[in-house]
Amino acid sequence: MAIDIHEETNLRLTRRTFLGKTVRGVGSLALASLLSPSLINAAEIEKWQGIITTPHVPPKAKRIIHLCMAGGPSHLETLDYKPKLAELDGQPMPKSFTEGQPIAQLQGQADSLKCLGPTHEFKKWGQSGQEMSTAFPHIGSLADDICIVRSLKTEQINHDPAHTFMNTGTAIAGRPSMGSWLLYGLGSENENLPGYVVLISSGGGQDQPIATRQWHSGFLPGQFQGVQFHSIGDPVHYVTNPDGVSTEQQRDVVDAVQNLNGMLDETVDDPTIATRISQYEMAFRMQTSVPELTDISKEPQHVLDMYGATPGDGSYASNCLLARRLAERGVRFIQLYHRGWDHHGGIEDAIKTTSGYVDKATAALVNDLKQRGMLDETLVIWGGEFGRTPMAQGTGRDHHIKGFSMWMAGGGIKGGVSYGNTDELGYNAVENIVHVHDFHATMLHLFGINHEKLVYRFQGRDFRLTDVHGHVVRDILA
Repeated sequence: MAIDIHEETNLRLTRRTFLGKTVRGVGSLALASLLSPSLINAAEIEKWQGIITTPHVPPKAKRIIHLCMAGGPSHLETLDYKPKLAELDGQPMPKSFTEGQPIAQLQGQADSLKCLGPTHEFKKWGQSGQEMSTAFPHIGSLADDICIVRSLKTEQINHDPAHTFMNTGTAIAGRPSMGSWLLYGLGSENENLPGYVVLISSGGGQDQPIATRQWHSGFLPGQFQGVQFHSIGDPVHYVTNPDGVSTEQQRDVVDAVQNLNGMLDETVDDPTIATRISQYEMAFRMQTSVPELTDISKEPQHVLDMYGATPGDGSYASNCLLARRLAERGVRFIQLYHRGWDHHGGIEDAIKTTSGYVDKATAALVNDLKQRGMLDETLVIWGGEFGRTPMAQGTGRDHHIKGFSMWMAGGGIKGGVSYGNTDELGYNAVENIVHVHDFHATMLHLFGINHEKLVYRFQGRDFRLTDVHGHVVRDILA
């Protein structure tokens, strides 16, 4: 028989009263630890340690820096050289490749599609001899430290759903991002900063918008969502005290709000209240930790020069330097979006321009981590949401999902190797295919997590980042 709503509420109140009255309010505990740590044992405050208390496999990585080249960089101008495509430049694209295939804005034009050869030269770099574009000389110098994966496949051909698929493993909006899954699984190493931070820059081409749902926690508790930091102005919106409000006044406000939340938490069984309390606690701590963190002007000049960073300019270079600082402070998942890779036209010059924004700073980040002894425990990922077509779209290339490239370094990844291949025209991934689900499974494995065991029950079923798919790509593991 159904329970009356009033009876259900009374049952909740009875249970909550029994539990809640035995301890002080959570909000009071949190605030007391912030304002006067000597008044309370910090161990009494529950800190999220992660749902994975014992690693499933020995972990290699402690943190991720995901360099997301938003817009879809062309694998054919960056990491995947195709001499046959160069040979067929300007000639009709064989219909055997394109007929009946999803090719975005070129759909239905099979009779007029023409091959577009690589617009930049490639060369072999380093002792490993990995072949990469000469448009990226600094990234090319990393050849012996990185693993190039040339056989990626995804399922979404337009930007926003493709980003959603890359971040969450599904095109369905509202699912948790991979950063949120990782934070839920392992927790954060820093109590004064979010465990998941997002930075955005742009330059070099058409800027596609990046929706905040790309770093959302979905059905996971809100404490696991990413927090966007800004390179210009206040690093985090609304963290700085308003004009005319002193620290003491701010403490009074936080004290009052936390006490109200704590009182409600004693009587209503609502997990969002606990999340709200933890977020207020984090925000208060961030008021002192974030300004120091984001002030890269304190870095030595030779470090600023190495990255090509100018403090306060909001550039990708400054964000790369800030990513290293975040990694040093124990932030678990750091995601840098650079908008500027949607090269539907003028791709030859556009690649030069966009590479000018990211090439030097990317190499500087990897080398800086290596010099500081951090690269072995930091997984660095460079790539976009999909690739570009071997067929011309005027003077550019259209979106492509059947085969594209990314590279990874550090964090348990083999350096100086290439994995997988596309066909002779760079259209289909044909050798050692790596689906996005496989990428996610491998990422979690490097953190000691079996992707099949990191689950969250929601609406009557168990969900996971890889859904019912995914295999660890063991051949690229160190």
